[in-house]
This record gives sequence, C-alpha cells and structure tokens, in this order.
Amino acid sequence: MISGRNGRNGRPGRSGRRVHALAIALLLVAGCGDLMTSAPEDGDLFDAPLPGLTREQQATFVRGDEAFGQAFSVEMGLGPLFNEVSCVACHSGDGRGLPRNTLVRFSRGSDLAREEGGPQLQTQAIPGALPETLPQGVDFSRRLPPPVFGVGLIAAIPEETILALADPDDANGDGISGRAHWVVPPEYAPQGPLGGGNGRRLGRFSRKAQVSSLIQQTSEAYHQDIGITTDFIPEENPNPQGGGSAPADLAADPELSATVVRDVVEYLQMLAPPAPGEETGTRGRGRELFDEVRCSGCHVAVLMTGPSPIAALANKPALLYSDLLLHDMGPELADNRPDGDASGSEWRTAPLWGLRLVPEFLDGQAFYLHDGRARTLDEAIRTHGGEAAASRDAFAAMPPEDRDALLDFVESR
Repeated sequence: MISGRNGRNGRPGRSGRRVHALAIALLLVAGCGDLMTSAPEDGDLFDAPLPGLTREQQATFVRGDEAFGQAFSVEMGLGPLFNEVSCVACHSGDGRGLPRNTLVRFSRGSDLAREEGGPQLQTQAIPGALPETLPQGVDFSRRLPPPVFGVGLIAAIPEETILALADPDDANGDGISGRAHWVVPPEYAPQGPLGGGNGRRLGRFSRKAQVSSLIQQTSEAYHQDIGITTDFIPEENPNPQGGGSAPADLAADPELSATVVRDVVEYLQMLAPPAPGEETGTRGRGRELFDEVRCSGCHVAVLMTGPSPIAALANKPALLYSDLLLHDMGPELADNRPDGDASGSEWRTAPLWGLRLVPEFLDGQAFYLHDGRARTLDEAIRTHGGEAAASRDAFAAMPPEDRDALLDFVESR
C-alpha cells in the first residue's frame, strides 16, 4: 500500500486526499460542485504529519508511510507464522484496531513460555506451517492494537518529567500510586533518540509500558505480528507447536533492512495526534468535573517534551491525557498476566487524545480498554477499579447531566 491508503476502515490518507481534491476540481468544472464535500483537515486525521517538518523530514515521512502500509507476501518474507500481513492491517488509519485484530500474549507466570510458542500467539501461517493454538493453563491477555499517532511526542518526553508524577507509595494519600516501569532494552536498541541505549530505561510504550523505545516496538511488531525478520531481529520465529522449527519462507533473512525499519520509526515519530474538538460550555463544565473527580490524577492533560533532533518535537506540549505510569486498575480489568515488572492488574494510563475520531475510522463503532470490551466511554469508566475506584464511584453518583458533560468532554479529545 502507499501513503494514500484507507487502511482497514480508515479515511483517506494524504495521497488519497490529493486524489479526492483533483476529482472535486474536475467535477466542479463539470458543474457538479454542489454535490461534493471537501477533504478532511489534518487535525481530523490519524495519519497527518507534525507541522513544521523540513523537506528532508517530509520525504522520510512519505517513505515510512509507504513502508507502514506495505502488505507482505510469502515471496517477500511473510511468516512462517504471523497475525497480519502489514502494519496498517492492525492499526486502522494509524489508529486503534478492531476486535478482529486483537493479539494474544501468553506466559506461565513470569515465564514467557517460548518453548510453547510464547510470548505471542500467531494465529496464521504460510503453506506448510501450522498456526499456533493457545496452550492449556497459560496466563493470557487479549490486547487491542493501540493508536500509533503521537508516539514521537511520547518518546520525546524526558524521563524526569514522567518520574515527577510517580507516587508508588501514595505518599500524598490520594489513593493514586502510579509507578514507573523500569525495563532493560534488547541489545540491538541503539544509543540515541530511536533507542535510548541498553541500560535500564523507563518503559513508556505498549499496554503495560514494557517497551522503552520505538525501535524495539517496531522491530518486535514486524517479527511477532508479520513474521518479518530485520537487521535488528534477524532470525525467524520458531514453531515449537509445529514440531520445532517452522518451514522457511522464500525470502532470505533478514527480510527487511535497518534503513526501512528506521524510516518507519521516523514516520511514527512524526505522526501528529489529532486536534481536540472545539470548546463549548458543556465541555468546559465536563473538564471541571474531570478534574473534580480526580480523573486527571492519572490522565494528566499535558506533558512537555524536551530537546529533540526533530524540531517539530522539541519542547512542545503533548496533550495526551496520560502520566505514562503503571496503575493498579483492580480485578475487573486485570488480565492476571505479569509483563516485565508490571503485575496482572497494572496498566499504563491510556492516552485519551484522538477519541473524538475513533468511530469514524472503525465503521462508526468504538472499542475501548486494552481488549476492546467496552463499546462506550461510560462503560469503560464504570469498569475501572483499583486506584480509579473512587473516581469511578464519583462519576456513577453524578446527576445525568453532569455525567453527560464529562463524557462529552472526554469524547472531544
């Protein structure tokens, strides 16, 4: 696919909007102007670039966009085991996935169960290989693919900014005890903006903040989700459930160069989050209630980025509504599967940006929480527990008009 893709159930990308604009112009000449609408603005998209990119960065963005949409065939190295054939197949229009895209992570306690096919279940296989099935008795977690926009801003937030929000022992007594998830990156994670080096790092990506860099997130997604080897992870996934090693695909390993992976990482870095909706009196009231019931204790509205070699990311406000910390969310949201140092009931605070556009990219539907079980924000809030129990209960006790105002505010992010 190319940068004008729709993705799965997505709206047109940049090239698609240019094609639409040309078609509109031709129809206007033909006298059909009253039938047409304009292309969406960048603030209404999940795959728009950050403002202020240089010409060279724009070229990298286009290359990475094309690679992100690339659908792989067996001849190109797909599999032997895989879940989807491209990045965009899981991330609809660069946003969150649908329940059919849900990935399953499994382990036995803290053991990643690699001898049984873990830590990720691959449900598809090329001819001659066997797809995996979930082993009996393992701890497993179903996870909806998260949005990929805005991750460059998240990567550019200094560790000390995030750590300043941590309160692991609840020293202030407010019932919220967010903590950092410290991880050790893989050896291939380079020193610098893309990887951060091999020492102990602050996890900030993925559902349990178990990943510290976009280079790791991207390389592992190619390897685990599509079965594509790279210069960073050059060996194929084993297939212990199929009798040991899986039959080789037709492409020589590594199947994707470090250059292409870096293009994709830089594309992800330069993806802008959608703009929030317009302010209204109701949303202003909803914002006040959001703070009043302490939703903002975890969903912190703004975190500032620090220095960055990409000027469009440097010292910018990231309106993500997250502290990027781990919180115990109680038994109802628990998957009971440890991930690194994160327990089975801990989750990274999910950013709220882009919520106003979610249904437009998912066939008019919305799916919330780590596994997509909630179809409305009201349902998602009522499922919160643990550190969020007091906020949940305060929300449930509100008069209906106040609940509606709070929901309208959150849905406008």
